[in-house]
Amino acid sequence: MTRKQKRLVVIGGGMGFILAAVMLVMFAFSQSVAYFYMPADLARTPVAPETRIRLGGLVGEGSVVRGAGSTVEFAVTDGSGDAVKVRYTGILPDLFREGQGVVTEGKFAVGSREFIADTVLAKHDEKYMPKDVADRLKAQGFWQESKGKEGEGTQ
Repeated sequence: MTRKQKRLVVIGGGMGFILAAVMLVMFAFSQSVAYFYMPADLARTPVAPETRIRLGGLVGEGSVVRGAGSTVEFAVTDGSGDAVKVRYTGILPDLFREGQGVVTEGKFAVGSREFIADTVLAKHDEKYMPKDVADRLKAQGFWQESKGKEGEGTQ
């Protein structure tokens, strides 16, 4: 092998190694991505069962039903009239209640339109709600700015 051929083999091997590393990283990221949806989005473009997503909106009034053990069922709505039934088994955050913002992560059950959540994050105002969720609720006219009481937040 000549010197030029050895150099080309080393460069080719290095490029192959870099390409393999980039492909592995891209595969790992694609497996951990959970896209964000609101109930109106799901009504327009349904998601295949077993696809991991994040579902956000507000907990529907009168929709919280506590089942056996630590199982809770509730509806997530965004004011568009669409609601998604969610089932969660576990301990809910302290801020979880009807009418409050929530972001759930999980999958739709096979053969039904029920969302099985494995993570529930409760939010109490737009400061802690993901910006895109708050912006969408404001754009739909469902989000109402609350004015703090005089003296709140001061010592």
